[in-house]
Amino acid sequence: MRLLPLTLALLALVACEQSPPPTAPTAEPAPQTQTAAADSEPVSVPTPSTAPDIRIEDLSAHIQNLASDDFAGRQPGGPGERKTVAYLTQEFKRMGLAPGNGDSYLQQVPMVEITSEPTGPVAIAVDGGEAMSLETGKDIVIQTLREDPEVSIKDSPLVFVGFGVNAPELNWNDYAGLDVKDKTVVMLVNDPGFETGDASLFGGKAMTYYGRWTYKYEEALRQGAAAAIIVHDTAGAAYGWEVVQNSFVGAEFDLPHKAGDPKPLALRSWMTTEAATELFKRSGKDFAAERLAANQPGFTGYALPARVSMGVTSRVRHAESANVVALVKGTETPDEVMIFTAHWDHFGRNFQGKDDGIFNGAIDNATGVAAMLELAEAFAADPPKRSLMFLAVTLEESGLLGSRYYTENPLLPLNKTVATINMDAIQVIGRTRDVVVIGYGKSSLDEVLRDKAAAQGRVIIPEPTPENGFYYRSDHFNFARAGVPSLYAKNGHDHIEKGEAYGRKIAEDYVAKDYHKPSDEFDPTWDLSGNVEDAQLNFEVARQIANDGSWPTWAEGSEFKAARDAMLK
Repeated sequence: MRLLPLTLALLALVACEQSPPPTAPTAEPAPQTQTAAADSEPVSVPTPSTAPDIRIEDLSAHIQNLASDDFAGRQPGGPGERKTVAYLTQEFKRMGLAPGNGDSYLQQVPMVEITSEPTGPVAIAVDGGEAMSLETGKDIVIQTLREDPEVSIKDSPLVFVGFGVNAPELNWNDYAGLDVKDKTVVMLVNDPGFETGDASLFGGKAMTYYGRWTYKYEEALRQGAAAAIIVHDTAGAAYGWEVVQNSFVGAEFDLPHKAGDPKPLALRSWMTTEAATELFKRSGKDFAAERLAANQPGFTGYALPARVSMGVTSRVRHAESANVVALVKGTETPDEVMIFTAHWDHFGRNFQGKDDGIFNGAIDNATGVAAMLELAEAFAADPPKRSLMFLAVTLEESGLLGSRYYTENPLLPLNKTVATINMDAIQVIGRTRDVVVIGYGKSSLDEVLRDKAAAQGRVIIPEPTPENGFYYRSDHFNFARAGVPSLYAKNGHDHIEKGEAYGRKIAEDYVAKDYHKPSDEFDPTWDLSGNVEDAQLNFEVARQIANDGSWPTWAEGSEFKAARDAMLK
């Protein structure tokens, strides 16, 4: 297939409900037939007879456009959103896909934009000890999701609650016997069992949803806390402190709070391990020992002899963002749908950041959106029996809000939604012998993927770092917890020529150097041959499910099975 994307200049002018003819790409993409090493031989991409003609040049042009400076980091609610939404809408129209929301390609997502600025250093008074002053940004980051112009806490008692987990089904409650109402809880990232690797504790090394920072804030609110501080460590969080710093600077987004819902936490915060170590030392505790103790069954939280004062001023704006939705209507059972998801948003521009301050988000997630567009074009040319929805969601970087809004307000019934396939932050490694499945073993979708991967001469493997909790960190998760079987697979590490160490290093370097940083930019020397092969693999999986009439199922013991069973009754 041939890609004819809009020029960036045209994007600034196009209205989303108009469809001018597409023009040439913004820049001539570099040929993508070489691996990353200049002295490597060209690698041909095998194209099974049933696979679509997905071309490296087309993927490259999409990524290059979406990750260009003209899109200003694709921040929701700003000029970057307008250009991104126009680009996606125009491409879906050009391909001949139907609007996914009546006569519109957009599902409007109401949002609250809150830009918080700390009012000064964070002050911690310690009973009988030396007070602490923490520098915001360096030692601690704070923000609020309350829609108030100023939020602060003064002399709020600090309570250490271990991992901040309340899991009755696992006989674990870090809040047992504690009164945290209107206090500030201090807690660890990840979940019990991570540091010890004890498989009998939660998932051992594998993170569960109880390890996600989003859960920890949610539970602190349910327990009545005024504020919450998560202690960062790189291993437990799966990213460095700089990622946290970047995420807490500039605008933060949320869905509007419904009448009757409790107000959000007054303040949400992260603290460095170094700051936490000093806090515990001044409180007469050894932080390393207390962290280890928190991994043990029977751990009991306790009040620290310390009180915190901190606050922010906020600019609050009510606005809308948009999910972009297009349909390939099924030829026989159009009321049954399979959904492809990929988030289009990123962090926009931070003028306090490094370089030009633009978070271009080339890998995260222009790669996933580019793959979605190519799959949309392939299926538009050959519609299957069931319908296919292509859902480019907003506000993923703000806590999976666009996909959450969709699952709470589905455009097609969830009990008619057969499965989802998610594409997010696809690494640019080249062709690999393996395919990594995030959440391996959770559903029967793995079996379909295994067969289709074998036809490519590849094997599927579990994610090598389940402790990072990736299954709970992208948009398929909202569909999963609503009960819809969801597949999240991406290229592996075992490069067909250079081996596993080579592929792992590329992936590790991305996390260390570019993830959620302005340096995540398009590189014309990238080898996208593996991205082509992965897109073809997702095509084959989706085509089988969209044609064979089967309903993928959750594995026995999956935390999502009960929701699906109830949905299909």
